[in-house]
Amino acid sequence: MINRLTITSGFKNNRSYLRDTFFTPPFRVADISEHRRDPALYLMVMSSSPGILDGDRYEISIDVETGSKLQLQTQSYQRLFNMKHGASQEQRIKLHTGSTFSYVQHPVVPHENAIFKGKNFIEMGDDCRLTFGEILTCGRKHSGEVFRYREFHNITEIRHGNKLLVKDNLLLQPGLIDMSATGQMEGYTHQATLLHVNTGEAGAEDITDILYSLLEAEEGIAAGITQPSAKVVAVRILGNGGEQLYSCLQRIAHYFWTLTPQTVNA
Repeated sequence: MINRLTITSGFKNNRSYLRDTFFTPPFRVADISEHRRDPALYLMVMSSSPGILDGDRYEISIDVETGSKLQLQTQSYQRLFNMKHGASQEQRIKLHTGSTFSYVQHPVVPHENAIFKGKNFIEMGDDCRLTFGEILTCGRKHSGEVFRYREFHNITEIRHGNKLLVKDNLLLQPGLIDMSATGQMEGYTHQATLLHVNTGEAGAEDITDILYSLLEAEEGIAAGITQPSAKVVAVRILGNGGEQLYSCLQRIAHYFWTLTPQTVNA
């Protein structure tokens, strides 16, 4: 089943607003903006489905127009159910000049025999700020389903104009590779990835020490932070709990969110 979601965040009179949205079941979009003095737009993607089923294809398109500042949130954990053929999701995100987009998604929980392929294509204009976070769990850990899914393959590409800034290619096949082996999960069960890209002039600052300080109080995790270029910061965290990693990514995303201007002259 093909499920579609489109969101367009506009900017007018120094405020971001939901210019347009279209969705098919099971999607819904809710405006969760709380403070009238805050000119940014806060939306939540909601779903009436318990999770992604065999044969599902999710097509998501997000357009953040010039000057707009959008924070998108998810409602709950995303479950990938038992499958024979697999499911897929494609997200296409476009940031126009001077826009900001922050999206930290709840953890994904692949059930036994789940097969999933995801693609995230993100195109950024000049002077844009992007924070994009995803978390993968080992499965239904408390039900004994630890790495019982068949395949999880997720690709994220971020471009500035015609230039590829970063590509993250995550492929896990627990039936073929020992997930506890060296170079794999090494005893951890959950992993989180956060990418922050700034195509403006402020993108050259070294902030790795600041980000490590945001995580230093966390116990039972292993974290790595790198700046592959002046415009890109990549964070990878290993742990054993989805809520802990979700909290870590939210803390980092909030730091970047507060760095961006509240109003932008479009």
